[in-house]
Amino acid sequence: MNAKRLFLASKIALIVTAMSFAIRGGAAGSWAAQFNLTHEQIGWVNGAAFWGFTLAMVFGGPLCDALGLGRIVAFAFVGHIGGILLTIFAWNYWSLYAGTLVFGIANGSVEAACNPLITTLFPNDKTTRLNHFHVWFPGGIVIGGVIAYLLGNAGLGWKPQFATMLLPLAIYGILFMGQPFPKTERVQRGVSTGSMWAACFSPLFLLMVACMLMTATTELVPGQWIPDILTNAGVPGILVLAMINGIMAIGRQCAGTFVHKLSPLGMLLCSTVLSALGLYAMSHASGGMLFAAAALFALGVCFFWPTMLGYTNDRFPNTGALGLSIMGGAGMLCVNFMLAVAGRSIDDGIALRIPAAQTKEALAAASAGSDLNLQWMKIQGDSGLHTLGKIAILPVILFFIFLVLKLTSPKAQPAPAAAN
Repeated sequence: MNAKRLFLASKIALIVTAMSFAIRGGAAGSWAAQFNLTHEQIGWVNGAAFWGFTLAMVFGGPLCDALGLGRIVAFAFVGHIGGILLTIFAWNYWSLYAGTLVFGIANGSVEAACNPLITTLFPNDKTTRLNHFHVWFPGGIVIGGVIAYLLGNAGLGWKPQFATMLLPLAIYGILFMGQPFPKTERVQRGVSTGSMWAACFSPLFLLMVACMLMTATTELVPGQWIPDILTNAGVPGILVLAMINGIMAIGRQCAGTFVHKLSPLGMLLCSTVLSALGLYAMSHASGGMLFAAAALFALGVCFFWPTMLGYTNDRFPNTGALGLSIMGGAGMLCVNFMLAVAGRSIDDGIALRIPAAQTKEALAAASAGSDLNLQWMKIQGDSGLHTLGKIAILPVILFFIFLVLKLTSPKAQPAPAAAN
């Protein structure tokens, strides 16, 4: 077994997953125009990726022990091919939805297999290694965001942008091909299936699942809407998204230092404060200050996903691959619905901001650069930024939950420092 090769292949598979988030976010405006969709419908299409992710996590997690990690990875590879092609050749709302759903199932299969693979390969350094793995979620979004920006400026639409994901897809397929995979940590430790299920119904574990709903929403819902919202607010939204994820990638690469100094719960506490402040600041900022507010938000959500997984798996090791899948699947399922809720909030805000003498149809049909077009963009941007501000309540709630957990947790020895 080649642990380094498996770890590298896992990272590249996550890059494909993440690139889809950025390219899909940048394509939202084009989809709305090409397929005549509302913001709520765009929310449901983008949410299909999270719904598919949840399906794969719920079914793939328990199957990791029965079928083996390698078969789940192979399923992800086939799903990524199908998702890319279905999306590129979509012709209406439902075909677009189907392509996004298949892609989401493939994305969830990557997480269902690779998270337990990494906790099995590195049982004494889970939180740090999961952060190093999840570097490539924001890293992949940066790659996808830059590709979307450059190809868009070159006059190439969203379809060629989706096709660029075929290259890293081929690379991770080759790296995984023919490689032996370890049995999951739970199987190696001899923990029975009954004990695994019992651990997943622990009240504290279920509380962490509830927290995952809020951390996932705080991190991922703004990320899917920021390109469209900030572009309408007068700044290059896709570049802001790339900046956010660049900051997140650097932070996760340095996670070992933070785990050693703060502990996982300390990291989560700091994350709630910074993410709440960042979202609130974005909802009140304009122009260049949107970059500063977005950077603060990025520092806040940087450690949420991998640290939630690492802390929970360390605290409840008997939950195994199933526990990791429940955490990730629950978070993505919530995001699926919250994307549409956010889209509805934007639509409602737009309706409230349209002057009495104007109509949505007239504003939307205005020629680019005209006064009506600029007014229409401002209305959409203001409504979107207001919606981001509403999401800030979630990290505020999380702050108090994590504070109680921190104060009531048994005193633990500091985690050993890990190489960054």
